[in-house]
Amino acid sequence: MMWPMMWRGTILLALAATTACGSVAELRPRQGMGQVPTAAAAPAPETPTQLMTPDTQAQPDRQAELLTRSVERKDDPFDLPPGPDNGRVGDN
Repeated sequence: MMWPMMWRGTILLALAATTACGSVAELRPRQGMGQVPTAAAAPAPETPTQLMTPDTQAQPDRQAELLTRSVERKDDPFDLPPGPDNGRVGDN
């Protein structure tokens, strides 16, 4: 009889703990904090929207297209068979 009460309490505690995670308010700097510092070579400080937009280095474009049909591969000059020592060097 006590277990269902404990489970209810645990569930209520978990729900109460997760309700604080869903804040939707706009982020603002705290009292006394300044704006985002300007980068060394930038003419002006970046806006929050510019800071939140990933550049191409962080999110590169996909250059490789998926193969949709069988295609003969080009000759690869670096695709060589192993040498006589099978790549071993030294007295091993």
